[in-house]
Amino acid sequence: MDTVILESTLTCPVCGHAKTEIMPTDACQWFYECGQCHTVLKPKPGDCCVYCSYGTVPCPPVQMRGKNSGDGCCG
Repeated sequence: MDTVILESTLTCPVCGHAKTEIMPTDACQWFYECGQCHTVLKPKPGDCCVYCSYGTVPCPPVQMRGKNSGDGCCG
């Protein structure tokens, strides 16, 4: 089994602010508030969470199962 990466840098699509966060392993993150412009990010259609949409690394469940498994992170 490959190592799961828990750090992902989220980048706000509105203002470009980037911040590295530790991803939860036991819950989906459907909302994230940008620390600079306070836009609330939501997953893009087809993505299961904000890390899969705006992060440098997809969420831990997607890393383990693969992005195209169809399960998303809570499936």
